[in-house]
Amino acid sequence: MTTWVGRTATEIAAAVREQRVTPREVVAEHLARIERFDGRVGAFRTVRADAALAEADELLSRDLGQLPLAGVPVAVKDNLAVRGEANRNGSAATPDTPAGEDHVTVARLRAAGAVVVGLTNVPELCVFGTTEGVHGTARNPWDLSRTAGGSSGGSAAAVAAGMVPVALGNDGMGSLRIPAANCGLVALKPGHGVVPAGIGHGDWFGMSENGPLATTVEDARLMFSVLADTEQPPPAEPVTRSIAVSVRSPLAGVRVTRPYTIAARQAAALLSEAGHRVRPANPPYPVWLSTTSLAHWTAGTAVDAEDLDPRRLARRTRVHAAVGRRFVTGVRTGVRREQLRARLAPFFAEHDVLLTPALARRSPASEAWHERGWLRNILANTAYSPMTPPWNLTGWPAMAVPFGTLPSGAPCAVQLVGRPGSEAALLDVAGQLEVLNPWRRTARLD
Repeated sequence: MTTWVGRTATEIAAAVREQRVTPREVVAEHLARIERFDGRVGAFRTVRADAALAEADELLSRDLGQLPLAGVPVAVKDNLAVRGEANRNGSAATPDTPAGEDHVTVARLRAAGAVVVGLTNVPELCVFGTTEGVHGTARNPWDLSRTAGGSSGGSAAAVAAGMVPVALGNDGMGSLRIPAANCGLVALKPGHGVVPAGIGHGDWFGMSENGPLATTVEDARLMFSVLADTEQPPPAEPVTRSIAVSVRSPLAGVRVTRPYTIAARQAAALLSEAGHRVRPANPPYPVWLSTTSLAHWTAGTAVDAEDLDPRRLARRTRVHAAVGRRFVTGVRTGVRREQLRARLAPFFAEHDVLLTPALARRSPASEAWHERGWLRNILANTAYSPMTPPWNLTGWPAMAVPFGTLPSGAPCAVQLVGRPGSEAALLDVAGQLEVLNPWRRTARLD
């Protein structure tokens, strides 16, 4: 008997279009896996079992041959509206009111034939790089003692555990790339304006972007094409690119540990052997990047928390928002972001792609971080994920790509960054790394 759990979205959609399997059969298999394993993983806040099966059946009334994601089960991060479901954003302070319509990205996935099986856990207001709170804790399926990361932690855990082949998340300071790097997935944060945002109250001043989490570059490309409503075919012929490799942390005082520097250098060596022009080069990160990152991070939370009862927020969230209120006016001007873009633009005029470690160290232990103090959370987040924030501040595209393993056996990862409009180039380079250094798709939970 053919099983569809563990198959890629591309494979599932092709089988459904060719009527080798029905959407209901595919969705039912994935729902069964969720029921079996999610008690241990904690990927989902809510599972739409009956609704998903009914929607799978409804697909049979459509022209399956025209649906790029025909019958593909997807998970959606719980800060995006799904028609008929409450959008809780990881908090007890948000209303338990069903959404009247889908977020535009969810609508695009459904129009392409995808079936939403559930909404995934996030840290409160999607603030932190670990996912736990009043609605659940998302653990890394490769190592259940560790957090899946955040804030798209539940979405990443769902894909890494084989509960869905692809998931929708978003990224305001690394929230796609962090959990993808922890969980051995491919994630793409598109550049600003490429995929509709509409996240929270103003997309964290335009820094947050919606994007795919997938087990393969092909699936990430497929889902990105649907989200961006544009074709993203792979190049017909290999393209030689100028690639800079840097293992320096953008944030002063944060050290990148040896497994992640080794991964970046080994990936660079493979790309050089494949014919790319690769050389060591550090971007000219400014000394004020740390304070600018903190100001934007906290100010975004302050705006998102404005209409919520602070008594129902976790202490770390209340403090984060309180710190951010003093920065909102200055952040709104966008001056520092424009200065950062101007400073980094000459570097990307010289290099097509920047290759870095995706993280500085393995993810923190899966603990009740939402009950810990604000400063402890800030230090833990900054120590393991300093590589991602600059590219939200610039609004340029960036990816997390699995590469190698940590001493624990969990996945390691690298980050690819490009200038505006270079999503296709990043996917191309990521695809070459996938061929040169294949990775396991999902964790074994049996």
